[in-house]
Amino acid sequence: MHGLRIETDRLILRPTAAEDFDAWAECMADPEVNRFLGGPQPRAVAWRNFMTMAGCWSIQGFGMFSVIERATGRWVGRLGPWQPEGWPGHEIGWGLKRETWGKGYATEGAAASMDWAFDHLGWSQVIHSINPENLASIGVAKKLGSALQGPGTLPAPFEDDVVDLWGQTREQWLARRRR
Repeated sequence: MHGLRIETDRLILRPTAAEDFDAWAECMADPEVNRFLGGPQPRAVAWRNFMTMAGCWSIQGFGMFSVIERATGRWVGRLGPWQPEGWPGHEIGWGLKRETWGKGYATEGAAASMDWAFDHLGWSQVIHSINPENLASIGVAKKLGSALQGPGTLPAPFEDDVVDLWGQTREQWLARRRR
């Protein structure tokens, strides 16, 4: 996947790279960013999760993209395809640094990720597992055209997390994109 690069109007999406780690660790330590993502992580735990994402690219051929702000070259988050063992479906997820919230980056990047997942991974549907109190992420899911599918269950160690599954099929996505 070396060389994979997706550009949107304001973002560059690419696989995880070693130079992303300091910004990743800073983002994962932020309690507000991680309020619905399992809580803040100390640097050592963030490193393990960072390596997990890099390993996804190596083993599965996909993982969440590092999100780079085109105007500044800064790493501002991670988003994109994700499907750990036992997950309830092919997910497009997002987690961005707090200072980027409200700029539409999650919607812009997730849309590009969905295009890529449907076109290159051959996915027939996507989900977004979202805590029902996470109104900002629910707003992103709605902007993407996803609909509430009902409550979901995540595998251990997240089996006690409360999530709703939002999603849509490839056909629904393509019909929306043609409008």
